Amino acid sequence: MKHDNLKERTKKFALRVVRLVEALPKSKTAEVLGRQLLRSGTSVGANYRAACRAKSPADFISKMGTVEEEADESIFWMELISEALLIKSERLQDLMVEAKEILAIAVSSIRTAKQKY
Repeated sequence: MKHDNLKERTKKFALRVVRLVEALPKSKTAEVLGRQLLRSGTSVGANYRAACRAKSPADFISKMGTVEEEADESIFWMELISEALLIKSERLQDLMVEAKEILAIAVSSIRTAKQKY
């Protein structure tokens, strides 16, 4: 996958996370979980951009490790939001699939980079 394609994809993911968080009910639990999801979900794209500007293979691997962690964390927060019945699971389904695909891409990129260097 080209870097620009994944940059755009992670940015769209972040925007979808923003819209999801805005749609959460106004409760203390939703506010806390939403804030966590907002932080991790928007961090995926920001950290991927940082990885694209890595100064060395080790720096790239480290930054992609952060992308991996933030994508996985986003999945966790979405699972909690769903299981706490704060939003219908059907509404989260596509976004969770996207998060899992981004996570898989990050893991694969890290593995490939480690093999090359």
